[in-house]
Amino acid sequence: MKTIQRRAPALAAAAALATLVGCATGPTEPPASAASVAHHVSRASALAGEDLKYLMPVCNPQPAQRAAGPEIEALLQRMIARPAPAPAQVFDNLYYVGSAWVSAWVLRTSEGLILIDALNNAAEAQALIEGGMKTLGLDPAQIKYLVITHGHGDHYGAATALVRKYGVRLVASEIDWQMMQTTLEFDAVSWDRPPRRGPRDIGVKDGDTLTLGDTTIGFNVTPGHTLGTLSPVFDVRTRGQTHRALMWGGTAFNFGRDMQRLQSYIGETERMRKLVADQHVDVLLSNHPGSDGTVDKVAKLQLASPVHPFVGGQATVDRGLQVLGACARAQRDRFLSAT
Repeated sequence: MKTIQRRAPALAAAAALATLVGCATGPTEPPASAASVAHHVSRASALAGEDLKYLMPVCNPQPAQRAAGPEIEALLQRMIARPAPAPAQVFDNLYYVGSAWVSAWVLRTSEGLILIDALNNAAEAQALIEGGMKTLGLDPAQIKYLVITHGHGDHYGAATALVRKYGVRLVASEIDWQMMQTTLEFDAVSWDRPPRRGPRDIGVKDGDTLTLGDTTIGFNVTPGHTLGTLSPVFDVRTRGQTHRALMWGGTAFNFGRDMQRLQSYIGETERMRKLVADQHVDVLLSNHPGSDGTVDKVAKLQLASPVHPFVGGQATVDRGLQVLGACARAQRDRFLSAT
């Protein structure tokens, strides 16, 4: 059974109002300065400790102008050329089939597979997603949905090819569907063309859910990295236990000096902290392996440790969101203090 459920408009409005009220009544922050930047970075570092230090590159200074043209292409060529990690089963129902730079996850359900993100292009996806799935004993023809976490080419790259080959239905936020159908924020030769939205494809809003068989994904629209970034939540299972996972859908501040985007990002880290507490989320994932330590954690899985390396606990997930929020505050204050 495949269903998409919408959050009631009244509930969505109430959630938005609660977020605005929370922002308005929060503690007053000191004026932006070199000292406030240092404070936020120091706080992020303290929160990250050793176990979340892979998040700290988010605190690095970012340029006021977005990258464009040859600059993007040169970066992509370097990243795509990195040797990919071996595909891996991470939980009983979750598999990693991504590259060394950008993630692709497969969520197995009782009625088929849900792919989360599609790498840069069809050739890369054929080698890593399809090839990795076959190595792990999964049939790519069983992919029923492809969830695109946000409208950048390293996440939608092979979407069109997968639709043509397997009849996959695409899922993205309504906001980022609009971007992919009109004017892209970024573009590059290494990316296949953005998918065209078909009649069977789905545009989701904050609070919507998608159910396939025994599995339900909850969608949170967390604007910042893009205006319509999706951060899905879903259950994962291992060793006879069920855990709740949040996949942060967009990490870097690659949008230049956009103060509204940074403030939205900060607000969403706080809103997702409440979700983590309410839903007892104890697994924090990313759509880039460098932002959740995927490769190192997969290596630790081979050690048969009694502690699953991806299950950090609710307090650790909360710390991770606080690190991201502190880094966003640091970047905001860098821009403000430079004016």
